[in-house]
Amino acid sequence: MNSEKETKGCCCGGGEAGKLALDQLNVILTKWQGVKGALIPVLQEAQEAYGYLPREIIQAIAVELKIPVSQIYGVVTFYSQFHLNPRGKNIIRVCQGTACHVRGAKAILAALEDKLQIKAGSTTPDLTFTLETVACIGACGLAPVLMINDDTHGRLTPDSIPKLLAQYA
Repeated sequence: MNSEKETKGCCCGGGEAGKLALDQLNVILTKWQGVKGALIPVLQEAQEAYGYLPREIIQAIAVELKIPVSQIYGVVTFYSQFHLNPRGKNIIRVCQGTACHVRGAKAILAALEDKLQIKAGSTTPDLTFTLETVACIGACGLAPVLMINDDTHGRLTPDSIPKLLAQYA
């Protein structure tokens, strides 16, 4: 494999020329070379190395593992652990469970979308925040609740959102 590949518009480019460094991927692929059923661990390690799975990385994995790109996309889109787009430094997960819903989760999500200027499922252009919804966080007594990275925040109001986000900006 080549250690660098020309890419166009890739946010994780390895320099001014817009090159995506494939050195990390080469190490991962060498580790799993010849191992049957290596696709998922290779994808997991590649995502850990690059932060998400850029098109160029998926294509390189397809070539090296001799697996059709369409099959790799099938795996990546099936499992929610894989991401095809860059993710923010801070992952916000807003609970949409019954207790949170009844206690105003919709207004919390709307306040986040308004403040961050993105919709759920998106990442801010500066890659500071990714906003997601989840079915349940398991902190119903604190409803409405959200998590930012590994920190749980409960008993939220729409007015508390700006101050909360400022802690992570």
